[in-house]
Formats: sequence, structure tokens, C-alpha cells
Amino acid sequence: MTDAEEHAETLSDGVVTLRPWTDEDLAPSVEGHDEEIMRWFGQPEPPSYDRLRGVFARWADERAAGTRLGYGIHADGRLVGGVEARPDGDVTSLSWWLFAGNRGRGYAARAARLLADHAIEHLGAKRVEAEVDPRNAASLRVASRAGLRREGIRRVEPGMADATDQTETVILARLASDHPVTEPEGFRALLNSFLPRKRAISQLLVRDRAGRVLVCQLTYKRDWDLPGGVVEVGESPQLAAAREVREELALDLPAGDLLLTDWLPPWSGWDDAVCLVFDGGEHDASITDRVHKQEREIRHAEFATIEQVRERCADFTARRIESALANLAAGGGPSYVESGGTTDVRREQPPKT
Repeated sequence: MTDAEEHAETLSDGVVTLRPWTDEDLAPSVEGHDEEIMRWFGQPEPPSYDRLRGVFARWADERAAGTRLGYGIHADGRLVGGVEARPDGDVTSLSWWLFAGNRGRGYAARAARLLADHAIEHLGAKRVEAEVDPRNAASLRVASRAGLRREGIRRVEPGMADATDQTETVILARLASDHPVTEPEGFRALLNSFLPRKRAISQLLVRDRAGRVLVCQLTYKRDWDLPGGVVEVGESPQLAAAREVREELALDLPAGDLLLTDWLPPWSGWDDAVCLVFDGGEHDASITDRVHKQEREIRHAEFATIEQVRERCADFTARRIESALANLAAGGGPSYVESGGTTDVRREQPPKT
């Protein structure tokens, strides 16, 4: 089979059939073009017959050259949309669209999966990828159902992507070596790629014999905070708290029991997070003499009274420290609070724009 013959091949899964574009597809393509397609492809107006005829001719030339393999998606004996693959070495890019009245039936996901399989099995692609506007929830669902894993976000300036007001692009991809999504391991990996992930922060509540709390003045913000930091991917939050204190203060203080779980709403450029406060124990105040600060992050570390904590720390941090101390004094198990323990956390969240 020649390359041209292979590129002209019809693909089908029994529900949708992919066929190279023909002049018979002109009328349903013009009639099915609607605002949804124009919105996500950045088109100011629907195509005319003459303009689309020229597009079909260009697509035919690109198909012959092997640089763009476009197909009409057919289901129930009619044209319902389009899908295309753009091979470039080891990487093939996918895009798709459905015409008005044909959405929500799984046609696009089936078509994208068929073409991704074809690219890997017959075109030699080692990676099949798609770029989707994060606001386009329907296309994100199509990509995941086609077996493409979510890899991350690429920022773009307005005008750099299809939609003129787009500022981010979601990158999704499938590798030739990925386990099929029909297998449990492949399906779990797919789910893991796009299910929500929360940032976790681990901190130690370290006290001296007078009941003061060890707090740190940080280089990247004015407020003081408990020692600790962000939990690494795959790291135990309890071990992370001790690691951060060791790295930032050179103090080897094991993390004890969990005292508090504090949900932090989005704030000042940060996404929301879960902060876990562990018992750092009671120590002589002289342990601060052994502190060797990590200069990049820590300006100063010292024991502070609750009054000083309230003066130096952000309100929600002070509340978190007081909640952890109260829980420790009560001798109960770990408790859960939001924004340190405020009764109305939603008042503190900035308005969404």
C-alpha cells in the first residue's frame, strides 16, 4: 500500500466512520457550522461555499503531502463533524469538531480515539497530542475519553491561540507506550492525569518551655509563619514537615502526631491548599542557637508569644496556630478548620473575575 492509499483509508469502529473529505461534504459542512465552532476556532464568521471549497482543495493537497489527514465524521448515515491529524515526525497533533445538533453523543471521542490509534499503529507516531482551551469543557472530555492524558497548562498571550481571547492551553497526549485505557492500569493513569490535585503544606508546631511558638520571618513575604513547607509529589506529609525544618533551619526535629488540618482558600495569587500542622514537641528555647538559616527563604527564626504571633503573622496563620495550640491543650485528636478557624471563610476569598 502506498502512502497516499494509506492516507485515504476509511476508519470505523462500528458507530462512527471516518472518510476523507469530498465535495459531497460541502453543503452539510456549511449548514452545520455554528457559533460553537467559530468560538473555539477563532472564526469571525461562518464559511461560504466558495471559501470552504478552497479549504477542501488545500486539505486535499496537504493530504497528498502527508502533512494533514482530514476526515469527515459520519454516523447514522450522515456527516456529523470532522477530525484531523497533523503528522510531524514522531508527533501527531489532533483536532476535532462537531456540527450543530450532533454534540453530546460521543461521536467526537470515538473519532479522536480512532484517529489516535491509526496515527500510532500506521503512521509511526510515538506521541499523539491535542491542545484545548481550558474553557472548552466539552473538548477536554473528548480528549480524555479518546485516551489522551492531561499533561499541563501552557500560558499564551491573547492572539496566540485559535480563540483570540485565550490565555491558556491545556496540553493532552497519548504515547505509543501507554497502557490502553481498556486496561485497569491505563484507565487509572488516565484518571490520575486530569482529576483535581491539591497542594499540601506541612508545618511543625514547636514550643519552648514557656509555651511560646517557633515562627519564621520569610524572605518572600512580610508575614511570619510556622516552619515547614510544600509537600513534594509522592512524599509523606509527616516526613515533609521534618525535612523542611531540617533544610531551612538545620534543626533535626521529628514530626509527631497530626494536630490540625487547615484548608486555605485561594489567596493573593495562590491556589487553594491543605495545610497539615504536626506536633513538633516542646524544647528548650536555646535550640534557636543551633539554627542555621537557609538564607534564600528564612530571614529570622525565634520563639514568639501568642500576642507576638498575632502581630507578626497573617490573620489566618495566627488563627491556625491558636487552633493547633487549643487542640493540643484539649488532648483530643486532630481537628479540621478552614482558613485557620474562621467561621465564614468565604468572606476572605477574593471575588472571581
